[in-house]
Amino acid sequence: MLIHNIGILAGIQPEGQLRLEGTEQGCTGILENAWLSITDGRITGFGPMATCPCHSDHSEESLLDARGGMLMPGFCDSHTHVVYAGSRDGEFLDKINGLSYEEIAARGGGILNSSDLLHRTSEEELYRESMPRVEEMLGKGTVALEIKSGYGLNPEDELKMLRVIRRIGQSVPAAVKSTFLGAHAVGRGYTHEDYVRAVMEMMPEAAQLADFVDVFCDEGFFTVEDTAHILEAARGLLRPKIHANELAVSGGVQVGVQYGALSVDHLERTGEAEIQALQGSATMPTMLPGSSFFLGLPYGKAREFLDAGLGIALASDYNPGSSPSGDMRFVMALGCIRMRLTPVEAFNAVTLNGAYAMGLSREYGSITVGKRAGLILTDPGWDLTKIAYQYQTPFIRRVFL
Repeated sequence: MLIHNIGILAGIQPEGQLRLEGTEQGCTGILENAWLSITDGRITGFGPMATCPCHSDHSEESLLDARGGMLMPGFCDSHTHVVYAGSRDGEFLDKINGLSYEEIAARGGGILNSSDLLHRTSEEELYRESMPRVEEMLGKGTVALEIKSGYGLNPEDELKMLRVIRRIGQSVPAAVKSTFLGAHAVGRGYTHEDYVRAVMEMMPEAAQLADFVDVFCDEGFFTVEDTAHILEAARGLLRPKIHANELAVSGGVQVGVQYGALSVDHLERTGEAEIQALQGSATMPTMLPGSSFFLGLPYGKAREFLDAGLGIALASDYNPGSSPSGDMRFVMALGCIRMRLTPVEAFNAVTLNGAYAMGLSREYGSITVGKRAGLILTDPGWDLTKIAYQYQTPFIRRVFL
């Protein structure tokens, strides 16, 4: 395919640029009045229209006139819980009536509520319920996503979730990464210590289906010591991605860095110690502004992280209890509106750095020759600032997967 008359080609990065940090996160290559070619699903070239290949070399079906629209890499959502059963809209009313996330969980709601619903749902029905959510995300421009287990909370149901995630990955043209989050909460019928052991014992089977392992290392869930035990059991099987510092300064960032986590996620509550722990590491700090928006939590200190020379990713945290949306364009807008990121910084956080946070930045997240053509083509008149500014106005003409 040859796409020509592109008004703005945004997100150009050199080969080998796997993530952006510090001041680099505020930069992206832009080319106006451009073309881009795709062969066998990969970007094979681009440039100014003055150098556009001859149209006669392409059939009518393989030519696309962008009509001045912007072409950009699609969104890369590195943190979702999009496989779940039923709904938790009753808890939405609890939140309106003033109950906190912790109070809902203490009453048996929250994650345990989703676990009960999932246990009563067949594997086939769980797949059928989850697919429309995934398809909605793809329609809104997400071309790569990570999906976690964590609503099973026993060996049988955790493996059921991982099989459904694998099937979703086989059913859609987007890239799908799978994470074993058995340590999302203590399963019903277990003591805390027994459940930590159960998660460790699940690891070999989970590793046959998952790409990563995750632990909810936070106040009221799993301690730093629990997390270390679980990550020791995962050593050599699954690379970590850690839930940390959503509810308290938990030590989850530090233990994640210690065990080589690809990302540490949430980070609503962090200080200088967390920034220092991340400096010089290969771990991507990942913030989830949709969860802050829905729960009324503090927003991650994105500006402080960038000023310290770190990079950040932004992800949706799409889940039924604390962030029931997979709209990455809204995540980008929240990064600008509530976290004071520039549109380019937020754009890089939901594309290249998001891809890095799930091990996909060699394939997705930027306009780079050789990468997968996971792209968004907008209607005419859009740029990166306008996407975040007019965050509810439809802007997508076509998504390439």
